[in-house]
Amino acid sequence: MEIISVIIADDHVIFRKGLVTILNEILTIKVVAETSCGQELLDVLKTQTADVVLMDIKMPGMDGIEATKKLSEKYPNIKVIALTMHEEIGYFNKMIEAGARGFLLKKTNKDQLEEAIHAVYDGDNYFAEEFVISTQKTEKPKSISSVHLSAREKEVLDYICKGFSNNEISKKLGLSQRTIDGHRSRLFEKTGAKNAPHLVLFAVKNGLVKP
Repeated sequence: MEIISVIIADDHVIFRKGLVTILNEILTIKVVAETSCGQELLDVLKTQTADVVLMDIKMPGMDGIEATKKLSEKYPNIKVIALTMHEEIGYFNKMIEAGARGFLLKKTNKDQLEEAIHAVYDGDNYFAEEFVISTQKTEKPKSISSVHLSAREKEVLDYICKGFSNNEISKKLGLSQRTIDGHRSRLFEKTGAKNAPHLVLFAVKNGLVKP
């Protein structure tokens, strides 16, 4: 049985300890470290590796957004799930841009935590349904019913949602980077998205990636 190693970064001790207790009840998940801020997390990662980091967004010193950005640059194989009490779209945009692969509200339950951790570990994204509903009230990406995407464009969109760069996508699909650049530009044009996070929101809203 494969065990997924997890590090928790959250400055609220009671919440963090409760999370450790819950996760350690899941046979396929093991909490290997816990930290209270972004810098402490990066220090721990010098000697302790992990598969997934549960990242609080608002922490003292280096917050979750900056920590996720640095972690994604230095440890690209570690998947980050953002944890927050806030449902504002601004946090979503910043965390996705920083490299987060999932987004959970802190009121989540054990089953959803397990599902999210397994999803990002397997290379997918995971966005809590409650958060998706909240963001739809703020951002209004087009509906898939009004947008026609080719099979190739959907394929490129899937890779974008999984955090792959244009260069990486070109290698995955055996196409030139210029071709991928073209598909990406058409995706922005067709969906009305202004940036990659908006593309992800479009994909989530229309069921192209799993909430």
